[in-house]
Amino acid sequence: MASLNQAKFDLEQQQSTITNLEVESKDFDYSKRSQWLRAAVLGANDGLVSTASLMMGVGAVKQDIKAMILTGFAGLVAGACSMAIGEFVSVYSQLDIEVAQMKREKERGRQIDDDDEEKESLPNPLQAAAASALAFSIGAMVPLLAAFFIRDYKVRLGVVVAAVSVALVVFGWFGAVLGKAPIFRSVLRVLVGGWVAMSITFGLTKLIGSSGL
Repeated sequence: MASLNQAKFDLEQQQSTITNLEVESKDFDYSKRSQWLRAAVLGANDGLVSTASLMMGVGAVKQDIKAMILTGFAGLVAGACSMAIGEFVSVYSQLDIEVAQMKREKERGRQIDDDDEEKESLPNPLQAAAASALAFSIGAMVPLLAAFFIRDYKVRLGVVVAAVSVALVVFGWFGAVLGKAPIFRSVLRVLVGGWVAMSITFGLTKLIGSSGL
C-alpha cells in the first residue's frame, strides 16, 4: 500500500511538473514572439493598406488598369525597400546598444557564464530586414492580384476594396491570436484603419484631380 501511494504521489508530481513546464513554455513563446510578430504584422498591414491606398488614389482619377497596376507595383517595391532599411537601421542600433552593454559588463569584471547564448540572443538586423520586406510584399500582393485581371473600372475598385477588407480581417485575427490579444477589437481596429486610409486617399486624389491640377 505504501509503495502504491508513493507511485501515485510520484505520478502526480510528474504531471504537475509537466503542466508547469507547459505553462512556462507558453509564456516563453509569447514573449519571444513579440519582436518578429510586431515586424510581421506591421509589415503585412503596411503593405496591404499603403499599396491599396495608392491604387485607389490613382483609380480615382485614372480608369486605366495599367496605371493602377504599375502604381501598385511601384508601391510594393518602394515600400518593401523602405521597411527593410528602416528595420535594419532600427535593429542594428539595438544591436550596438546590447553589444556595448556586454562589453561594459566584461570590463567591470562580471563573468558571463553563457557567452555563446548571450551572442545567440542578440538581434539580427538582416533577418529583421528580410522579414519586414517579405511581410510588406505579401500584404501588397493582395490588392495587386485582386485588380490584375479585371478590366471593368468599377468592378475593379470594388474587388480591390473587398479583397483588402478580407485580408485586413485575416491579418487582424492572426495577429490577435498569436499575440493573445482581444480578437474583435484587434480585427475592428485594423479593418476600420484600412478603410479610412483608402477613403482619404481616394477622396483627396479625386478632389485634386477634379480641380484640374
